[in-house]
Amino acid sequence: MIAIYGTNFCTSARNAFFLLMRNIIRVAVLDKVTDFLFLLGKLLIVGSVGILAFFFFTHRIRIVQDTAPPLNYYWVPILTVIVGSYLIAHGFFSVYGMCVDTLFLCFCEDLERNDGSQERPYFMSPELRDILLKGSAEEGKRAEAEE
Repeated sequence: MIAIYGTNFCTSARNAFFLLMRNIIRVAVLDKVTDFLFLLGKLLIVGSVGILAFFFFTHRIRIVQDTAPPLNYYWVPILTVIVGSYLIAHGFFSVYGMCVDTLFLCFCEDLERNDGSQERPYFMSPELRDILLKGSAEEGKRAEAEE
């Protein structure tokens, strides 16, 4: 909002808050869908790294069998690798989540400022519009305007 309007932080934060409150259903749906997808991504990363660490530390990978140290308790390094991979995956997905939130805020602002007509066209991509407007009242208005 600061970049769009050039207002100070507090004014932009208030405007963004009220913009999101006007689109609370979309916010809830987007947050739950992205949270679920991020959870699946984290589980996939942590699970695959954990399995590879298990095979590495139990000498079940023949290629690296000589490089793995002999261990009495191999669960400690495996759990350390799993926790570390979760923290790294969480950091990367947090950055991606911030990008999703920023794009969603721009999407909501574009919907309020423009109506999709020739005079005021949407600035979002058609793919983003189709994904986020699916099944909403805006799609019905757009279909009526095209007829």
